[in-house]
Amino acid sequence: MHQFDVLIIGSGLAGLTVALRTAEHKKVCVVSKRSINDTASDWAQGGISAVLSDDDSIENHVRDTLIAGAGLCDEAVTKMVATHAKESVEWLIAQGVGFTREHDNTGYHLTREGGHSHRRIIHAADATGHAVQITLSEKVKQHPNITVMENHIAVDLITSNKLANYVDEPTQQNTCLGAYVLDNHTGKVMTIAAQNTILATGGAGKVYLYTTNPDVSTGDGMAMAWRAGCRMANMEFVQFHPTCLYHPHAKSFLISEAVRGEGGLLKLPDGTRFMPEHDAREELAPRDVVARAIDFEMKKRGLDCVYLDISDKPLAFIKEHFPNIYKRCLELGIDISKQAIPVVPAAHYACGGVMTDAQARTDIANLYAVGETACTGLHGANRLASNSLLECLVFGQAAADDILKQPIKASPQLPYWDESRVTDADEEVLITHTWDELRRFMWNYVGIVRTDKRLSRALHRIEMLRDEVNEFYSNFRISNDLIELRNLLQVAELIVESAISRKESRGLHYSKDHTNLDAEPIPTVLTPSNYYSLLDKGHHH
Repeated sequence: MHQFDVLIIGSGLAGLTVALRTAEHKKVCVVSKRSINDTASDWAQGGISAVLSDDDSIENHVRDTLIAGAGLCDEAVTKMVATHAKESVEWLIAQGVGFTREHDNTGYHLTREGGHSHRRIIHAADATGHAVQITLSEKVKQHPNITVMENHIAVDLITSNKLANYVDEPTQQNTCLGAYVLDNHTGKVMTIAAQNTILATGGAGKVYLYTTNPDVSTGDGMAMAWRAGCRMANMEFVQFHPTCLYHPHAKSFLISEAVRGEGGLLKLPDGTRFMPEHDAREELAPRDVVARAIDFEMKKRGLDCVYLDISDKPLAFIKEHFPNIYKRCLELGIDISKQAIPVVPAAHYACGGVMTDAQARTDIANLYAVGETACTGLHGANRLASNSLLECLVFGQAAADDILKQPIKASPQLPYWDESRVTDADEEVLITHTWDELRRFMWNYVGIVRTDKRLSRALHRIEMLRDEVNEFYSNFRISNDLIELRNLLQVAELIVESAISRKESRGLHYSKDHTNLDAEPIPTVLTPSNYYSLLDKGHHH
């Protein structure tokens, strides 16, 4: 058994922020599923939204966020985030992040993205996330109080409810005591006890066939929190990025929204534009509008993709603003200074997640959720561009502040993982086949446009697959792939259940059977029942 003051599951911007902000006073462990930099934060291109210029205001930033969120943002939370944005960016600059400056070096270059009324996106060329991730992960690796465990995947949270017969004095409130973590090198499950546990595991894009997310985005934190007894909110609101590079060798490469911000136009294969017919804001409409327009044109005309064209801009301009996009496309034989870029929508961001308060606390004592795993009330029914890295920073700090107020206590002795009743799996084909099937029907039935019939079909398939996987989980030794598949099925179910319960079209949730917009918007909240604890009978804790 390992013991830490703070256990952070996930090594993206949210997790690293909590680690660096608590490590001076606490013993911290960061668990990363692959290498520390294999995160969605590392892939983020756009930037971080913050009011940094005199002609902008916090009220503007709040208003833009609320409009994008289509009536479901928590206004108090939105104000808190916008108010703390500038100091969060200053903290990153103090850590050494090199943001792009203006030509005359008077200050930082700010770009604009869809849904923003002002230029307020601070960025490092078109690879902001990478610049932030590399800077912070180096600091984390060098910090004497932080232990980094790479190639480790969390299996489940350890809570006082589950250990009721094990702990002498059961606490009144369900409390998180740590987690079981699989070491992918050895195949052994270790017990990590911690006074505070932070879920910073990112989103769940891999539940869909096409996604801009890295392979690690399998909704692990959401599924673990749900199984442990946390409520989940707004899971139906999955943001599809309208422009993912469509190329057989380009596995989820994003074409940044800033390409449209700087004048890129969307076109059909014959070169005609189509956005003016869909929205007055044309290419600068919010992402959900653009993604639905592309989806509509592709389905109507049977297209594999549409095209994004910025070739009328000078080569020097393209190389300066989009060096990585230019280089990556060129490697694949597309010269974006001369040709249009083939693009397709792809699952990009989960606006819903584990319900938290303004300190990032969940329903379970000593358990926090930050970043894409969490539903803080900031994004509502649709996230405003470049508010995601900002949320990681602000809530990472809020969680750290809350943790630092607590006196250090010793952890109770926790039980070891018991595999005495399981054997090695006889074949892995069930896992790969199920994974593939899930991602296909989620794409087809629970994608950008939904219907009641498609949703009920999806739910039926999920329930069948979940029973198969749970049986497999109960009888065989666990592996990284099995843990991820079990989590993806759980998150898929939460997305579908939430989508079925919303009888209107709002933000990112668009139903052909319910195109109405209700007068009184209400968040979707799912509460776990005891039903799930009955399923988990193979591995006794």
